[in-house]
Amino acid sequence: MIETIRVGQAAGMDYGRDFVRVRAAADGAETISWWTGDVYGWRRDDGPHHLFGFEGLNVARAERDDSGGWRLLTREAAAYLDPVTREVLTTWDNPFTGAAVEVMHVFNDPVNQPLGDRPVPFTRVGDQVVHHVDVRLAYPSPLPVADFPDHSAGDTYRAMELFQFFSRAADLDAGAPDVPSHFSWCRVSPWLPWMAMGQREGALVYHCRGGKVSEVPEWLAGFAGERFLRAPETWSAPNMTSWTAFRDRPRAGGDESRAAG
Repeated sequence: MIETIRVGQAAGMDYGRDFVRVRAAADGAETISWWTGDVYGWRRDDGPHHLFGFEGLNVARAERDDSGGWRLLTREAAAYLDPVTREVLTTWDNPFTGAAVEVMHVFNDPVNQPLGDRPVPFTRVGDQVVHHVDVRLAYPSPLPVADFPDHSAGDTYRAMELFQFFSRAADLDAGAPDVPSHFSWCRVSPWLPWMAMGQREGALVYHCRGGKVSEVPEWLAGFAGERFLRAPETWSAPNMTSWTAFRDRPRAGGDESRAAG
């Protein structure tokens, strides 16, 4: 049996809570999501190149918001890896420019998500349920080209984050607050700021998979540090991204990038 349920269908069912149970836990317990994958990049006449391995974790806690909907309190850490040896990179030789650059890994705190009371669409395939979340992003870049000419792809940040969460229908039907799940994640985004690609055309594609786990690999736990092994205790905003982290990093006096404020 294949059946797709979209927003607005099957009124009266608490499909929002079902997604929270798959993505995190509906009883407020912390859950750890781990992923591994790879990052590819290309320009119109160059590539695709296998640029990095990518491995990380997200720790989440779900709670009700003031309107009775849901929100996720999370923070995440991830490492860019050599695509062959899978060792954590400190510097990287950019194949597009020939320059060596310092790698900025991901330490995003917070990465909070208001879910509200909207149901998340899903497809039922036999005994499997696949929740799918397609996030299309377009907003003013935290790195205006005028202030960050070497590190900004443009004045508007445009990207897509495409998630699929896989669970067993029997686990969902059992009603437990925390449902075992696996997920796939694909991101299409501009060049990372630290790649120093300026306004060169092209894009990155992240292709990763993972799941909710009881623990992460020992090296990743040590890399992330204790803070990133716990979810935030309270809601806060705005979220941190690789772009805002680059903007807010300590900069040497000779850096050509000058961010206002």
